[in-house]
Amino acid sequence: MQLNWIDWTVLGITLLAIVSYGTYQTRGSKNVKDYLRGGNKSKWWTIGLSVMATQASAITFLSTPGQAFNDGMGFVQFYFGLPIAMVVICMVFIPLYHRLKVYTAYEFLESRFDLKTRTLTAILFLIQRGLAAGITIFAPAIILSVVLGWDLLTLNIAIGLLVIIYTVSGGTRAVNVTQKHQMVVIFIGMLVAFFIIVSKLPQDITFSKALSIAGASGKMEILDFSFNLNNRYTFWSGIIGGTFLMLSYFGTDQSQVQRYLSGKSVKEMQLGLIFNGLLKIPMQFFILLVGVMVFVFYQFNEAPVNFNPTATEVVLNSEYAEEYKALQQEQKEVFNDKQKIIEAFLSSENEETTKYISIANEANDEIRNEAKLLIEKASQEQKVKVESNDKDYVFIHFILNNLPRGLIGLLLAVILSAAMSSTASELNALGSTTTIDLYIRNSGEKTEEEKVKASRWFTFVWGILAIGVACVANLAENLIQLVNIIGSIFYGNVLGIFLLAFFFKFVKGNAVFVSALITQVIVIGLYLLDEFEYINLPFLWLNFVGCVIVIFIAIILQTLNGKDKTITA
Repeated sequence: MQLNWIDWTVLGITLLAIVSYGTYQTRGSKNVKDYLRGGNKSKWWTIGLSVMATQASAITFLSTPGQAFNDGMGFVQFYFGLPIAMVVICMVFIPLYHRLKVYTAYEFLESRFDLKTRTLTAILFLIQRGLAAGITIFAPAIILSVVLGWDLLTLNIAIGLLVIIYTVSGGTRAVNVTQKHQMVVIFIGMLVAFFIIVSKLPQDITFSKALSIAGASGKMEILDFSFNLNNRYTFWSGIIGGTFLMLSYFGTDQSQVQRYLSGKSVKEMQLGLIFNGLLKIPMQFFILLVGVMVFVFYQFNEAPVNFNPTATEVVLNSEYAEEYKALQQEQKEVFNDKQKIIEAFLSSENEETTKYISIANEANDEIRNEAKLLIEKASQEQKVKVESNDKDYVFIHFILNNLPRGLIGLLLAVILSAAMSSTASELNALGSTTTIDLYIRNSGEKTEEEKVKASRWFTFVWGILAIGVACVANLAENLIQLVNIIGSIFYGNVLGIFLLAFFFKFVKGNAVFVSALITQVIVIGLYLLDEFEYINLPFLWLNFVGCVIVIFIAIILQTLNGKDKTITA
C-alpha cells in the first residue's frame, strides 16, 4: 500500500518534532553526570513515562494486538508480577543505588564482590540488550517493509540513525525528554484506533455486544489458575516467573535503571516506578482489548486467510495456488455461516449458540493453519524466506485498510516512536555500561570531557551494531515473545547475583562468579531442551529457575570452602 501526502506529512512532522525537540532541549552536556544521569533533574512523571516507554517498544503495539486476536486476553497475566517487583525495587534497590551514587547497576557489585563479578554481569547485560536493541529496530522495519513495500535495509538504517542522532547528542536526558512526548503520541494513537474500531462495527453492535461476541469466542478468558506448563501464560507464571523477570528487568537492567537514576531524589525515583507499576497493567490490558476488538471487527468483515501479504503472494505464485484459493473460498463460506450464528447468539446468548460460535472459530482456525502449511511448502519450493505466522501483521493490516488518511500516518508514527524510544534507552544504557564498567574502570582516571566523549562514541558504536543485528535478524513465532525469551535466558542469573549481594552477606565474589558461569550454561541448555521439546519449561520460568540455581550453587560453593574463605575462580 502507498501512503498519500497527508499520511507522509503527519508521520514526518511527528517524528521530526520529537527528534528535534529532544536534541535541542538537551544540547551541550558537559559532564558525565549530565550525560549519563540527566543531571538528576527528572520529575516522577518523566521517570514513569520514560520507564514505560523503554519497555513499550514497537513490538508492543504491533505484536500485542495480534496476540489478543489469536489467543485472547490471557497474555495480560504476563504482567501480574510487575507491581510486586516495583515495590521491592522501591524498598531495596533504589535506596542502595542512590546511597552509593552509582552510574550503573553493576558498579555496586564490585564493592560487594569483586571486579570480575561486576565485569561478568555487565557483559551478560551487554549481550542480551545488544541483541534486543537490534530486534526493536528490526521488528517494525520488517513488518512495515512487507506491508508498505518499503525497502527493509533502508528502514533499518533510517530508524537506527534517527535514534542515534538524539541519543548520542543528548544522552540520558535526551532519551527521557523524547520518551515523555513519544508516550503522549502513543497513548493518543491507541485511543484513536480503539474508538475507530468500535465505530466501524455494525450499528446495532454495541460495545457490550462486541464483548459478548469476544467472550463467546474464548477471547475474554483473562485468568488461568492451572499449573499446566503447556499453558505459557497463567496466573502463576505471571506472579512467579513474571515477578522475577520484572525484578531483573527494572532492578538490574541498565536500560531501566538509568531511567530512574536520573531522578531528582529517592522519592521522585520511587514515585516514578510506582506510577509505572499502577499504569502498566491497565495499558497492556487496553492494548490487548484493541486486539480483541479487531477480532470482533473481522467477525463482520472478511479477513484474509493470512495477514502477511508477502506470504499470500508467495503461495499464489506457486504450485499450491489452487489449494490456497480453495481455502480462501472455504473461509468465505465459514464467514457467511458465522454471520447467521452470531445473529442467533445476539438474540438468545444461550449455551447452544455459544457452542456454534466456538465450532465456527475452530473451523476458521483450522483453515488458517492449513494456509500456513501451504505457505511454508511454497516458500521452501521457491527457496525464499517468508513468515507464515501472521500474528504480528494483524493490527497493521487493519490500520492500513480501515483507518482514514492522516490517522494512518499517526499510527505509523506511534509504531516508529515506540521503536525509537525503546531503542534509545537501550543504546543509552549500552553506551553507559561499556564506558563506566569496562572502559573507565580498566583504563584509569579520565577527565569529565573524556568520559562524555567516550560515552558518545560507545553509544554510536552500539547504535551501528544494533542496525547490523537488525539487518540479519529473523522473525520468531511472535516478536513480543522473542524479546522476552532473550531477556529470560539472562535475567534470572543476573537477578540471582544481585539477590546474593543484597541478602547473603557470607557469600564471596569467587563463589558468585563461578556460580554465574555455571548457571548461564544450564539456563541456555534448559531453553534449548524446551525448544527441541525434550522438556516442557515455558521461557517465563527460566527467570525463576536461573535465579534459584545461581543462588543455590553459590551458597553450596561458599559453604564447601568455608564461610570466611574465598574460592579460586
